[in-house]
Order: sequence, then C-alpha cells, then structure tokens
Amino acid sequence: MAVGIARSKRHAASKAAADHLVRAWHETYGLPVLLTNCSNNYGPRQFPEKLIPVVILNAFAGLPIPVYGSGLQVRDWLHVEDHAAALLHVLANGATGRCYNIGSRNERRNIDLVRDLCAIMDRLRPRPSGGHADLIAFVEDRPGHDARYAIDPSRIERELGWTSTVPLAQGLEQTVAWYLANEDWWRPLLDRSGFGQRLGLSG
Repeated sequence: MAVGIARSKRHAASKAAADHLVRAWHETYGLPVLLTNCSNNYGPRQFPEKLIPVVILNAFAGLPIPVYGSGLQVRDWLHVEDHAAALLHVLANGATGRCYNIGSRNERRNIDLVRDLCAIMDRLRPRPSGGHADLIAFVEDRPGHDARYAIDPSRIERELGWTSTVPLAQGLEQTVAWYLANEDWWRPLLDRSGFGQRLGLSG
C-alpha cells in the first residue's frame, strides 16, 4: 500500500475512533460531552507546509507553486476566527452528546484557490515581470488524494443559529497580508532542518 494512503486513512480512522470513544463514555457513564467536526481551516499563523501558506510564501520568493494533480480537488475553507467562534458558541449553547459540523459553505477547487491567492499577491506584492500565476507548477498527485472534502453545517446553523462570518475572499486577502507583514514569524520555520520535504509518496 502507498505510504500516503496509509497515513491518510490512519489519520481519518484515528479521528473517527476518538469520536466513537467519546460517544461511548457519554452513553455508558453519562460524561457530558460535545463533539465538533470542521472543514479545512486557514488564516494567520497557519503552519507554512499547508496549502495556502505554501502558495503565499512560494509566490513571495518567486518559487514554483506546486499544485497536486490537475488541481480540481474541492475543499471547503473555514477561517480560523470563524472556527474559534463556533467552538465557543457550541460550548455555550450546544446540547450534551450532540455532534456539530462546523463549515463555511466556501467550497473551492484547489486550482481556483491558488489563482485567487496569486491575484492577491499581484496586487499586494507585484512581480518585476509577469503574474504570480506564472509560477504554478502541476506536480504528481498524492496517493489516495480525496477529490472533495466538504461538510454539512446545517445542524449548527439550524439548532444553534451559528453561521460563518468571514467571506472567503476577505479571509484570503487578510491572510496574505498577514504573511507579508510577519516574515519574522514564518522565516525561522522555513529554516528548520527537513522543512519542505514532500511526504506521502509511494514507498
């Protein structure tokens, strides 16, 4: 089995197992629990190996911007401030034993997201020649790469009245601006030994 598939499925299985364990303690011992699941987070201070920081920092440095496969994978993007607000809202208002999906209804294909970020970089930090989208480089897809990650937030919207407040375009603009203004935060992370080595390829 490909290493990437094993790692991805093991990660998903461990998260599902944790949810089941929490539910078991609730049902068996009456432990007061609340569960949440969320879609892909983004925003300031995200570790630089994640997609959005990779795009911003590679564009900043004039390096190739890697896009897995055709870039047609779809993700729902949730700003970290929305996620934090939702967690507090569930803690204050959620029903014991209930599970709430936290999503923003901001689904976007990876390639479109990358192009959006390049357009923001073109405005905030123009290249001497050409646009940042010229740096996009399609690379071999990850083994077992899911075509779509999405989440249905209907329950938290309907039962708790919570919805996300950060539009994707606004959140991306804010995120790009933060990374451009905070090189002293992310630069030491890039300089660490082994940073940027690609994981998840076939063994």
